[in-house]
Amino acid sequence: MYSPRFILQGGKRMVTPWEHRFAQRTQRMKSSAIRELLKLTEDPEVISFAGGLPAPEVFPVEEILEAATKVLREQGSRALQYGSTEGYTPLREMIARHTSRYGIDVTADNILITSGSQQALDLLGKVFINHGDRILVEAPTYLGALQAWDIYGAEYVPVRSDNDGIVTDELEGALRTGPKFIYVLPNFQNPTGVTISYERRLKLVELADHYGVPIIEDDPYGQLRFEGEHIPPIEVLDSQKHHNGSCYTGNVIYLSTFSKILAPGLRLAWVVAPPEVIRKLVMAKQGADLHTATFNQMVAYEVGRGGFIDRHVELIRKVYRERRDVMLKALEENMPEGVEWTHPQGGLFLWVRLPEGMDTAELFKIAVSQKVAFVPGAPFFPKGGGENTMRLNFSNATPEKIEEGIARLAKAIKEMLVKQPV
Repeated sequence: MYSPRFILQGGKRMVTPWEHRFAQRTQRMKSSAIRELLKLTEDPEVISFAGGLPAPEVFPVEEILEAATKVLREQGSRALQYGSTEGYTPLREMIARHTSRYGIDVTADNILITSGSQQALDLLGKVFINHGDRILVEAPTYLGALQAWDIYGAEYVPVRSDNDGIVTDELEGALRTGPKFIYVLPNFQNPTGVTISYERRLKLVELADHYGVPIIEDDPYGQLRFEGEHIPPIEVLDSQKHHNGSCYTGNVIYLSTFSKILAPGLRLAWVVAPPEVIRKLVMAKQGADLHTATFNQMVAYEVGRGGFIDRHVELIRKVYRERRDVMLKALEENMPEGVEWTHPQGGLFLWVRLPEGMDTAELFKIAVSQKVAFVPGAPFFPKGGGENTMRLNFSNATPEKIEEGIARLAKAIKEMLVKQPV
């Protein structure tokens, strides 16, 4: 039976404050900088480029309603029951068929369904990261991965990226530090929107193989390409070195999600990995949530099994390309000299760099007063830097709001530039 601890305060016995009861690992927990900023943008008059939100206008509400109704009518007792930790087998088989078109040759046994990609990142941290382990990451990198792995005591080895992705000429020095694994987002990266070139993917695979360091390839946006040629996944390039019959035994763990191609509220993603990694992740997941919601998995399978997702992705690409183009044009027309930005070929984000010496955390305060919001870039750099950068999301706002929002943001930047010391 639990017995409360007491401390003396002013001669009186007081119940110990909760902060004295938390595990030491909680000291490494950090609130998401993005989530905290979103609280400041709840005013409906604020045009927000801050969240990484898909466009709700493209959510397939009717198709999901029809699928949910069919699942409940025909398999309701199964859909509402506990399921296997690995995931709903027909859904895993559908994912295997789908990924094979991109050259990822695996079976359902190589696939684990997770409750969103964020859970996949957490499980990978739980399985692989010991306190003090080094993780090689792009600089900047996805903030959610840092948040997931900080609690396990990860230390980060950042490698600079440019318009062609991670700078592989600078990889060897980082690899000599002995990282536990490499983490990259190769397609339309969050936060920068850049894509790792084919040549750099080859070099990354070669160096990772030489130094015996696994790669985690996080690919939530890969299907959202609306410009340029498809580039083979890192997993595919690696599998040419590491393939043993019908059993994938490569050096890459691949992640993807339904959040960007169906709806994030379903909380469905997947991990592709060698069987021994899947088995360990399954054990970790059993301690977390037993399994991802059976009903959600069956609905996603019902929606996707007839080829609907392929047709739906075409709509998403069309909408997002239009919004990206509007944002790029608005930036060109409104931004003062010295401001630079990326030109993403897909995805949800682009990256803005202001002149040296400017601080986008300070700019954010001015921007919110102008009723526009973004995400300052510094939190995406695990070892500091990026104070003059910001991430803009173009998928969630309408073209009209993008035009108005960029005009407001440019006004805020010009106002800050006037205050800058010469």
